[in-house]
Amino acid sequence: MSTEYADATQAQIRETLTRLQSPIPDLTTLLPLLVAPLACVGLLPPRFRDYDIAPISSDAFSILRHIPALQRALLEHIVPAWEPVLQQEDKYQLIEQYFCPDAISFASPAAGQFALYAYSTLLSISMRDSSVWLLAKLCKSYPIDVLHSVLFSSGTSVSSSRHSISWEDCVRDVISVPAKVANYMAGRSDIPSVLEHGMYFSDVSIRTEALIYVLSSANKSQDTLDSLAYLLAKLVNVGVFPPSIPTSPAQPSFFRSTLATIRAHLGTSDDQKYSAFWIGLLAAMPSSLTLRSFLTSLLSSLTPLQPPRDGLDAGATVRALVKREALLLKQLFGALSRSNGELSESFSAVALGRTWTEGHARIFACWAAGAQHGSRTREGLDLLLAEVVDMWTDSEHVRHSLLSQHHYVTALLLLTLSHFPPPSPAHDLALSPPFIRSVSTYISHLDPSIRRCGMLVAEEVARAAGKALDFGDWDGDEQGKPWCRRLRDLIKQSDVDAEDWVEPEESALPHSRAPLVTDVADVSEGNLAAPPEPPEPPAGYDSDDSVTGYASTASSRSASPTPSELAEYERDPTLRVGVKKVPRPVYLAQLGEMVRSSGGLQGGNEQDTATKIEVALDVAEELIRRKSGYGTELEENAVNLVYGFIGLQDNYDLEGFDQKRQAALDALVACCPRKAAPTIIEQFFTNQYSTDQRFVMLNALALGARELAGLPVPDLPGRQALPDNKTAFPSKQLPPALHKRYITAGDQLSTNNPVQLLLEGISQLAIEKGREATADKIPEVVRERNLRVRTSSKISEVPAPASPSARLALMQQLAGTGFRHPKLTSFSEVAAEFFICPLINRFWQFLRDEQTREERSAHQPLLHRYRSAGSGLVLSALVLGRMLETLGVLVHAARNAKEWLHVIAPDALELALTVGTRPVSRGEGLDEDADVDAPEGQTSKEAALLNASLELALVVLDGCLDLDGGRSLGLEHTALLLGTGEWASKVFGSLEDGAKVVGGGGAQEVHLRRSAAGVVLKVDELTSRWRRSMIDLV
Repeated sequence: MSTEYADATQAQIRETLTRLQSPIPDLTTLLPLLVAPLACVGLLPPRFRDYDIAPISSDAFSILRHIPALQRALLEHIVPAWEPVLQQEDKYQLIEQYFCPDAISFASPAAGQFALYAYSTLLSISMRDSSVWLLAKLCKSYPIDVLHSVLFSSGTSVSSSRHSISWEDCVRDVISVPAKVANYMAGRSDIPSVLEHGMYFSDVSIRTEALIYVLSSANKSQDTLDSLAYLLAKLVNVGVFPPSIPTSPAQPSFFRSTLATIRAHLGTSDDQKYSAFWIGLLAAMPSSLTLRSFLTSLLSSLTPLQPPRDGLDAGATVRALVKREALLLKQLFGALSRSNGELSESFSAVALGRTWTEGHARIFACWAAGAQHGSRTREGLDLLLAEVVDMWTDSEHVRHSLLSQHHYVTALLLLTLSHFPPPSPAHDLALSPPFIRSVSTYISHLDPSIRRCGMLVAEEVARAAGKALDFGDWDGDEQGKPWCRRLRDLIKQSDVDAEDWVEPEESALPHSRAPLVTDVADVSEGNLAAPPEPPEPPAGYDSDDSVTGYASTASSRSASPTPSELAEYERDPTLRVGVKKVPRPVYLAQLGEMVRSSGGLQGGNEQDTATKIEVALDVAEELIRRKSGYGTELEENAVNLVYGFIGLQDNYDLEGFDQKRQAALDALVACCPRKAAPTIIEQFFTNQYSTDQRFVMLNALALGARELAGLPVPDLPGRQALPDNKTAFPSKQLPPALHKRYITAGDQLSTNNPVQLLLEGISQLAIEKGREATADKIPEVVRERNLRVRTSSKISEVPAPASPSARLALMQQLAGTGFRHPKLTSFSEVAAEFFICPLINRFWQFLRDEQTREERSAHQPLLHRYRSAGSGLVLSALVLGRMLETLGVLVHAARNAKEWLHVIAPDALELALTVGTRPVSRGEGLDEDADVDAPEGQTSKEAALLNASLELALVVLDGCLDLDGGRSLGLEHTALLLGTGEWASKVFGSLEDGAKVVGGGGAQEVHLRRSAAGVVLKVDELTSRWRRSMIDLV
């Protein structure tokens, strides 16, 4: 291969990688880029061969160098943008092939290397839902034993040190999968079952045992033993070898998953090789602590001798079972001997370091004796007896151990002593001074049951030494006498001489290990664990024999098309002549081009324009939230998208236009507040928008701020309708049934003002708190409370949410398609700088400019005078009231901001007081055809605007009382506080005197009266706290 050819091939690979990291215009351009590397290594599925139009030479392509970079480019650039399109076009298999090659490609060496690098790549970058589903498929199709065969295959020419490093990295990646997935999912219920902690490590345990079985038949090398010992050590570190039997399926246990298979393999013709491999593997453990954890978990998993099996049962069945368990220990660990010092020390620490049952004592003694009929190992018994005697003669053990520990140690001592072949060491033990002293200590113990343990051991040791000793009084059922009699009967024979265990016929142990290859098709993104097909009913079965159908002749009609056939007809290009399909936008720049064309006025087909806007609205919120917190694409396009969506008009009567546009703007504010919020505020004070568009802007600010603050957000499309009296038509209403039938979603949304609903709830909560705080100051209320029967404490059940919002439903729907909403910016971080202060400052600037224009035209005739508060303008009562309501919601959501007490609260209260007391326009409060030169006393605030101002003041006062008791507002802005109280008192007094307010009456008057009273109470509560300090400042 020439140098020029190699350079050209390398340039082609670099170009492919660069283009994958850059925005791709369409699917036609993307597919050849995905196909070429797969075709180069032989992993391209046959159905995609037509897209291989620019092949890459396999000579210059290196899996080690290029595949990790390609995998990272796909996860960081292609999957976030193109995943929905690839799934819709049934091309997502190309992405999966880079991480988890299918079953057809399993035999290829490149497939295993792709999977090996996929673990590292998926876990090294920010986790996404698509990464979770790829990991779910990967761990099923390429488990730990397959990865080991990839790294340690005989065909590779890599050095052993390189193998060891790669294997350690691989094990760390495999072990960390469930923890990283659980941290990412953060309590979500849609985590794949194969990635749950318990099931995942259960599968890893099964595959590890399968790997050990396969390698035991091959030539045993030190590299192989070291690699498996490292794997077992890592499993010990993550708790796969628990010290006791787990009680929950979520808790993994190596031996709970594999012990039955290990027993089956030890009973085959290759049991000698399998046993020798286990012995060598455990001898290669990196530390004694790891070996102890392994041994403790195994001993805990042995067949328990508990009811209906008793640990002291001397029956032949139980003795055979004890011998089987002891033989298992011998086959896995080898015999106890001084040559295997590390095993002996670990076993002593485990056997005597915790309390076991008498059944375990029988197993330990039988193992030390060799677990073989007619042949007993004296060396193992000597080691065990020495450790047990040291424990039994310890004075601290005699005085402070529990009865269960005494029973276990006593049983282990006598059982070990009974297994000794002649000559017995009982004679030396009987003459041992520590033993004699311990017997005296036992006899002097206050607990009769413990005292009898020492008496029993003394008698049995004396009998084995050929001496006679009898304390007597062994009859009866009290004070541990039955236990001593049963143990005495048990040691008359040895478990090592029992017959071999024979499995009952009904038990079926596994005979083969799990298959190495798992069908990739079994794991899908939508259905990881498909339920089994129900069994076919027997022939002639009928669930209801009383019903018999009539015989009918075959129909001459052709069968109706199935849904899949209808979908195929729909995709047939020959049937869609003249219909132009609008592609789904993949990047935010494409979305912005669809809603706000950069080419100026566009003529062309109106149908195409309507379709483009409809497609853009359908995917806008999902696409914006998908791009949130991922690169700088959203920040670069947020301003253009804001311009596009607030300028949209429903010229084509699209279904759900208002809701989808509102959802898109809400998503922009919530996901990119530093760009979207200032842009919306700037456009709000531009005179080119209608009232409806201004309301959409204010709703976006309020709802986006609530979402950033983590507060509940009312859902516009799915919110329940208000009562009939609030949705009634102005003149007359149809009957209730017809009214519910014909009322539209638009009618409900226009009536259910989300900002007003939010502010009403906030102000009502503030009033309730003020009512409770001032109730004790009114004698009549206190007397009424004392005379009333006292109710229980104010503990009530938290009501469950009625129904999930559309945002929550969208989040759950996107979670199943590879999307997870990222962590949003806290509203307290951006409230003052990007929401509240810009809104207030822009209002003052706008008010100054509008009043200046009015003054300039004041000398003109009435027809030519400028009127800043005209219908649809910002200073009209309708729009200005909605702005104050939005400001109230923002102020309430920003209570945790550090600027709240000293900046936000006084500025918002000053705005509320100014708008509520001073005219913002010469014609405020007058009809459209009224004389604007009317005296100032004849002009008044409209009820809606006055109520919004009072509610904003109420929110500010309530927040100041909650945060610092009103200190900063009362001492630093005393005049503003007293002026607010005087204004609210005057409004409340006028309403009490029967004064009429423009636009008042009905529910509006009730709200206005309630808000004014709430402000009066809050000001009184605040001034009563700081009145003495406020005197010199007034």
